[in-house]
Amino acid sequence: MTLSRDEIHNRIKILQKKCAEASMDGCIITQNVDLYYFTGSMQTGYLFIPAEGEPVYYVRRSVVRAEQESHVETAPLGSLRQFGQTLAERFPQVFGRPQPTVAAEFDVMPVQMYHRLRDLLPEVKWVDGSAIIRETRMIKSAYEVSVLKEAARIADLVLQDAAAYVRPGMTELELMSRIEFMFRNNGHLGMIRLRGYNQEVITGMVGSGAAAAEPTYFDGPAGGRGLSAAGPQSSSRKAIERGEPILVDIGCCIDGYVTDQTRTFVIGELEPDLRRAYDVAESILRATEKLLRPGTSCERIYAQALEMAKEAGLAAHFMGYGADQVKFLGHGIGLEIDELPVLAKGFAYPLEPGMAIAIEPKFTFPGRGIVGLENVYLITEQGYDKLTVSREGVVHVEWDG
Repeated sequence: MTLSRDEIHNRIKILQKKCAEASMDGCIITQNVDLYYFTGSMQTGYLFIPAEGEPVYYVRRSVVRAEQESHVETAPLGSLRQFGQTLAERFPQVFGRPQPTVAAEFDVMPVQMYHRLRDLLPEVKWVDGSAIIRETRMIKSAYEVSVLKEAARIADLVLQDAAAYVRPGMTELELMSRIEFMFRNNGHLGMIRLRGYNQEVITGMVGSGAAAAEPTYFDGPAGGRGLSAAGPQSSSRKAIERGEPILVDIGCCIDGYVTDQTRTFVIGELEPDLRRAYDVAESILRATEKLLRPGTSCERIYAQALEMAKEAGLAAHFMGYGADQVKFLGHGIGLEIDELPVLAKGFAYPLEPGMAIAIEPKFTFPGRGIVGLENVYLITEQGYDKLTVSREGVVHVEWDG
């Protein structure tokens, strides 16, 4: 399947409906991923979507490429100083009225850009459109699901290759390099996009033993030692040893859409308490699956997982350790790896058909490693489809060399 004009126009209609319901006269889009979602192009510019009528994509660079890619009307931006006048002439129903209400992506828009737009359009009442944009993107179309499935298929091929490639004495970096090589050869864009400020990730987190359990700034249960303080996450030059958990938490980005899955490897056997923790993680995932149906509250799912970890005597290790525990069980996924909904306290979103969610119960043991797994699920009218296709269970690597 390919990204079609009808797909783009349906997304715009959904956003327009949300704008109208929120008494917004329109929405201005500037962030790359949102531009791509609503136009099919990621060229630098400003997309204005009125609550009623056709949008226009004003492009600074490259106009030529945007005209080839975009599924909405595209025009050169020209002088930014004249942008307010340009909008007023093209959308008099919005900018010709006193104090129109226009939404923008306050969660990702730089303050400098906000002030520039405010100066160009001083009559506008600016409001935060982050929620309606993210809620529009939260429900996936058949096209989006097809791309997520392809990304999951490739992730499975790469996981199988990694299981055959890993050996004792190999560094985490060597294993990650092999994974990235295989991903790129199969069409991975080479990046995993996040919306969160200062959050970065390349292909995921591959770590072993104590190095995997080292905490970091990344807002996830698995940090990793990394190569230096300049990149304090994921793989390091630590050698992989027998009997220690190897966490393979990897994402694949195809046509902009990301899958996210985790499996636990071990060369030989895990120590009994680590194996038990892994089994508890699988039990939490099985119990979570029973709640994956339309109408279930996101925070209810998280609360159940916390209670199961507590009952198993593992609450202190669930989703991190100590002050570095994260407060969620899963997250929406699509063009970015941190989309809505979030399975966490305070997120009362009821599950809806079309949501794609990565669910990742994990247990961290400082000085020893991390165990757990992660799948991506699509919420359907009947319940869910599991998009992740890799086999579950601890991946035991046999090595006689």
